[in-house]
Amino acid sequence: MNFNFVWSEAFFAPRLLYNRIYGVRRDDQIALKKTHSEYLIGGDRMQKTTPRTVAILIPALDPDQHLIEIITELVHSETGKTPIVVVDDGSESQTIFNEILGQFGSRVKVLHHQYNRGKGEALKTGFRYLLEQDDIVGIATMDSDGQHTVADVNRCIALFQRQPQSLILGVRTFPTDIPWRSRFGNQLTESLVRKLTGLKITDTQTGLRVIPATYARDALAFTGERYAFEFEMLLQTRKKDVAVLEQPIQTIYIDSNRASHFRVIRDSLSIYLRFVKFALSGAASFLIDIVLYTLIVWLTKSYSLDSIMGATVIARLLSSIANYMINHKLVFNNEGHATLVKYFALMCVQMIVSGYLTHGLTQILMVVVNSGLISTAAKMIVDFGLFLVSYQIQKRLIFCGEGPHGIK
Repeated sequence: MNFNFVWSEAFFAPRLLYNRIYGVRRDDQIALKKTHSEYLIGGDRMQKTTPRTVAILIPALDPDQHLIEIITELVHSETGKTPIVVVDDGSESQTIFNEILGQFGSRVKVLHHQYNRGKGEALKTGFRYLLEQDDIVGIATMDSDGQHTVADVNRCIALFQRQPQSLILGVRTFPTDIPWRSRFGNQLTESLVRKLTGLKITDTQTGLRVIPATYARDALAFTGERYAFEFEMLLQTRKKDVAVLEQPIQTIYIDSNRASHFRVIRDSLSIYLRFVKFALSGAASFLIDIVLYTLIVWLTKSYSLDSIMGATVIARLLSSIANYMINHKLVFNNEGHATLVKYFALMCVQMIVSGYLTHGLTQILMVVVNSGLISTAAKMIVDFGLFLVSYQIQKRLIFCGEGPHGIK
């Protein structure tokens, strides 16, 4: 693929590159076959739920008494007999979980990881268990540290009951006095989600979400561990045609958010990794295009229209084929043949225009500078200008997609 369609997309418009599919990893395939009993601390299968039930899932790592308080309020709130599942993600102490079992018995199910596997895997473990239950239509996730009130959980569930096909986010406001770690993490993911999907989400790091059961099943195949999994869940909404709705909630930080397990550097890098992979792939395709063009022009030793046009066509076609072989699953997997045809149709038009404009600019620049690389410089200038036009065409006409992707 060429500079306009790959390298520029990777660095300037990565939303066109996020649309991809991930194969289920081997350990996920195995885990999907396991029964829920492998994760339980005793107890039988959760009681049969009522129709249109939204279960509550709480991943927890070394929780404190806030978790007991949350569950107590949930049990006595308007959520009534809503199923409650807690996932112990390899906590060092079992005291809190033993208290839960002693105080609530079979009313709350506790699932265990033998070691810390990250929040993403904890959520997947909860998803697998709950998706085995009857009549579960949605899963509400919340944090174990007291940052989410039961009243806000109920409001999010109420919105989901009205819009059961949508992903509900309980979004906070971010005043200037919030902990810097929380502000940094949200700004990072908000920026990437907006660039990759076009969605402007107020609070990308919120752990309070209500997830349709069908989307939770899809999420079992999503890559990413720890907080990168929640980021991936937002990215995939556009591809899976899932609307994202926001429900304002209280902003609560306890002890400057010391209980948060978000590792600023390590978790941020894991989120950026997807963007870096796209950028490197795009840069490689751009280099193929430019190197081939420069080599062909050098071999022909001519700046005529025929020579420049021929070099443009050959370099563009070969770089496009190379990029397609590398990225066909990342770019075209869920877009269908119609998108592929439109994509390459635009590429052909752009390729021809690039040839003519590069030739014209080369002739102009040669009056001022006489260099063997003058045509290459002209091509880079022209292609960047064409990118600004082609990106808008791709965004509005080719990769616009259908369905309720906007924030409501």
